Amino acid sequence: MTLPKLYPILDTATLAQRDASLLSATRAFLQAGATLLQLRHKGHWSRDIFHEAEAAAQLCRERNATLIVNDRADIAILLNAGLHIGQDDLPPQVARRVIGPERLLGFSTHNEAQLKATAHEPVDYVAIGPIFPTKSKQNSDPTLTPSHLRQWRSLVNRPLVAIGGIDRANARSVLDAGADSVAIIGDLYPDSATEQTLFERAAEWQTLLNN
Repeated sequence: MTLPKLYPILDTATLAQRDASLLSATRAFLQAGATLLQLRHKGHWSRDIFHEAEAAAQLCRERNATLIVNDRADIAILLNAGLHIGQDDLPPQVARRVIGPERLLGFSTHNEAQLKATAHEPVDYVAIGPIFPTKSKQNSDPTLTPSHLRQWRSLVNRPLVAIGGIDRANARSVLDAGADSVAIIGDLYPDSATEQTLFERAAEWQTLLNN
């Protein structure tokens, strides 16, 4: 499979900090040409959050874009979405049994050993990070560098997503080091996060990564 270079993360904590809604961000990123988005909600899945997620999933379907749900296999099934899991979530083989063979499955790694261990896992893409220091994740793993990415790229024969502290200033170095896609949280959200400014920022990212 081929991943788009821009992989926006719809992080509900960041959206709340910017006083922006999940739906406005979803519309903005889709309008800017995003075809793969991840919904990251680390808190309680309330009824309101689920209804917003349903609406976001519908927007993605209307645009022929793929929505990925972070951590929660049950929510991914209910939304007819893909799933992204981490080292402390369901093992990939179990997650695959839960979501079935057709849904997209991604898996996070943080070091060389974890990256090697994905060789026989039933996942569609592998993420590696944090490449740079990040504020989006509490108790994050040790920071890597683009040099690590370049050194380890041959260890995985699937699309590789880089994540963690990637911004418009350093993104090119990450792609040059071998990443197929970059997952972005912080630098995707301007301080004044209206639907228009979110669209403009995502469009800026698309231009940066695809030219």
